[in-house]
Amino acid sequence: MKRVVIVGGGIAGMTVAKTLLEGKMQAEITVVNSAPHYFAGPSRPLLLTGEQSLDRIVRSYEEVARRGVKVMVGTVYSVDPANRKVRLVGGYASDGGVKELQYDYLVLAPGVVLDGSGITGYDKYRGNVLNVYDPGRVRTLKERVWKAEKGTVVVYAPKAPYRCAPAPTETATLIDAVLRHRGVRDKFRIIHIDANDKTQPPVIADVVAELYRKLGIELVVNQEIAEIGENYVVTKSGERYNYDILAMLEPNRAPKFIAEAGLGENWISVRGPQDLRHPKFDDVLAAGDAASLPFPKNQEIAFESALFAANKILEMEGLSHRASVQYAFLGWAYVGNPEGRLETLSVMFGLDFTTQPPKPTKDPQPKREYTQRKDSWEQSYLANLFGY
Repeated sequence: MKRVVIVGGGIAGMTVAKTLLEGKMQAEITVVNSAPHYFAGPSRPLLLTGEQSLDRIVRSYEEVARRGVKVMVGTVYSVDPANRKVRLVGGYASDGGVKELQYDYLVLAPGVVLDGSGITGYDKYRGNVLNVYDPGRVRTLKERVWKAEKGTVVVYAPKAPYRCAPAPTETATLIDAVLRHRGVRDKFRIIHIDANDKTQPPVIADVVAELYRKLGIELVVNQEIAEIGENYVVTKSGERYNYDILAMLEPNRAPKFIAEAGLGENWISVRGPQDLRHPKFDDVLAAGDAASLPFPKNQEIAFESALFAANKILEMEGLSHRASVQYAFLGWAYVGNPEGRLETLSVMFGLDFTTQPPKPTKDPQPKREYTQRKDSWEQSYLANLFGY
């Protein structure tokens, strides 16, 4: 029986596992995840307003295991593609320690690492860096936004690509909404510093710019943060911005074991968007945010790349099943609520990569309906892949 090892138990990793099962591949499928649960991403910013709760977006792997997928908790620290080995450490107390897995196929879907090591002062002041990605840091960010009476909030977006393109603008607008709801917005300055020439995703950058103008959120583009101090940041061009609250997304990259194994530098090398095999190894494939793809890093692209990866394995195994897939997505970006109600509005946007150049779509009118649609979309993914 073939052995398939999948590194990463998120949307991409679980999609690969589920598709291989649907394709009737006779294989021992093992998913290695660094945590015993999955923390869904798209609606995390709504934790700031209290419109989302952890119990709705955290899933465990019990139902996945009942489908016939073995889930191991541990951190992969080494891949040996020449000898088809994966090494990991950790896990539950009963089976902790160093382990080694052999594979016939390896699918790398580890997600991204937030890496602020290139920023002066990061190691010393990392505790000041909050965001909506990490469950602990988003809790602290929420607490500070709800308790502070005045000050300056700095929101930062690094150079693209990074996971969930609209997250920084969502953070800024949701903080604005909370402060309006509390009746203290006029006592705060909100500054969005962006390392890109416009906010991400570019398709709605004009919508965000106009919204920021109306909300009084200051936008600074083409500026990378180079230094963090106790209560200030400095950009590469020398501008200094004081902060009381710092909501900063660090630059993204794949885990270091990818580069150490010669499988890519910042991202995992692949042959192309539809052939997710590594250029040197037929039995090593990538999917999700860590794959080097010419697309945004979001849940829909992670899902679609995973289907292409699973289809390639089924093809190499001579099986006829193929999941229907193409690169195209529709998304929704939270934009807060200018009236200070904790009823977040969203704008719709999308990109169809089946045409060249990619065909963009958007509805610039913020709507409550789009926020509700995003919630239903996320919940359907979780139910489909995690069983509930």
